[in-house]
Amino acid sequence: MLFSTDKFFHRERHCQEHNKKPRCLVPKPVGYKKPFPWPKSRDYAWFKNVPFKKLTEFKKSQNWVRLEGDLLIFPGVGLRLRREWRFMLRRLHVASFGAFLMDYNILTMSIAPIDQHQAQVQFALERGLPAMLGILSTIGCHSHQDHLIWLTVLDAWCNGLIMVLLLNSLNLVSVTITFCSDGLYLIEIDRVLRPGGYWVLSGPPISWKVRSKKWETQPQVMEKEQNRLEDLARRLCWKKVAERGHIAVWRKPTNHLNCIKMSRTWKSPRFCIKSDPDAGWYKKMEPCITPLPNVTDIHDISGGALLKWPKRLSAAPPRLRSEGISVRAYDKDNQLWQRRVGYYEKILKSLPEGRYRNIMDMNAGIGGFAAALIKYPVWVMNVIPFDAKKNNLSIVYERGLIGTYMNWCEAFDTYPRTYDLIHAYGVFSMYMNKCDILDILLEMYRILRPEGAVIIRDHVDIIVKLHGITDRIRWHSKVLHSENGPLHPEKILLIDNSK
Repeated sequence: MLFSTDKFFHRERHCQEHNKKPRCLVPKPVGYKKPFPWPKSRDYAWFKNVPFKKLTEFKKSQNWVRLEGDLLIFPGVGLRLRREWRFMLRRLHVASFGAFLMDYNILTMSIAPIDQHQAQVQFALERGLPAMLGILSTIGCHSHQDHLIWLTVLDAWCNGLIMVLLLNSLNLVSVTITFCSDGLYLIEIDRVLRPGGYWVLSGPPISWKVRSKKWETQPQVMEKEQNRLEDLARRLCWKKVAERGHIAVWRKPTNHLNCIKMSRTWKSPRFCIKSDPDAGWYKKMEPCITPLPNVTDIHDISGGALLKWPKRLSAAPPRLRSEGISVRAYDKDNQLWQRRVGYYEKILKSLPEGRYRNIMDMNAGIGGFAAALIKYPVWVMNVIPFDAKKNNLSIVYERGLIGTYMNWCEAFDTYPRTYDLIHAYGVFSMYMNKCDILDILLEMYRILRPEGAVIIRDHVDIIVKLHGITDRIRWHSKVLHSENGPLHPEKILLIDNSK
């Protein structure tokens, strides 16, 4: 309520100053129950775990969520996407669209702001679906994507940085957005789309022909708005590939050879010259087109072609070379994390039993931990600390995984009790002299589900210090040797609240 409503700034995330952070343990709600295991959680959730009745009432007519006794029920998730395509594009709520796409082996990041509907992101995470808080507005604040990966945004936001702004550039294959056609916004969508990626628009102004009466808006006004959108898309070199009813689809070019020529005659936005397209943390957007990597032939794909899923998960991503990583080092990292996860299975018995669904890797590197977990029915939020020595978020996305940037001296963009397992490798070594490690532990406590687990991997001196703090916050923790044995300085602090 204290922030400006201009560009929906009041619905954006607002981080507290370091000296004003609350130092308390967030309690679970009265009547909290253990969430349903996946895949049942996709269809059912306990109301007392996310006790927000307003959301079920506000959208009651759309029948995408209803309250029956103690249960929240999400109907229709099992229907085939082919039959429900047009219907689903009109009900992008609580990640139901992403739930549909799970049947097609497509991982979907859903993003919603803090708004009058209350806790949409918390609903999605309670169901075991990837989601985080965000808004398309003034400053970049997190994220990224894959294969037919869709970014589902749940409100009408204009004029700003889509929260992918914490994404590296050129990585979203497809971004689904409801409403909003501002020029700066489309330029930002162009930045994060992969070469040849698709942008799907559902709602106004596309649907003006069938909905203008309901909106009480003159058709001429909406037609003019669509023409403005179409013109900007052309100047971005996008090709419109379909329009039907409430939706329209554009495709980004696979390279910029033709676009460079056309920009001289179409008065297109200029190409960015000095800016780093992967610098997305709290970076204001520039009104320029992010240039694609150079190619010599019009049929080439800028940056290189990606393999189909699941081959791309383990194959060397095209961006390895540009990030200064050899294929040998990449393969070695994969083998290392396969060995480490194998050890985690032994020390954390609940891991191979399917107890966990929402997992966070606080320092993901190139996604090795997430890749090693692919055999389990889990998804991993791969977090790249914004001040890490190497920014490898682009590699994470080229592998078909999802992730975001983060400053762990701040609060993560999620609600309490939304992750089942948190993995922290070298995080506390990185932040030891940047902020109080107690604040980081309290943030982990906030986002961990009551019966969740934490694996902290770090130097023995840091592990011993953390162990003393975890006892004070009433976590059941124990210090263990790593798979490297008792003589190695790297140790593991295991918190297992499932017992």
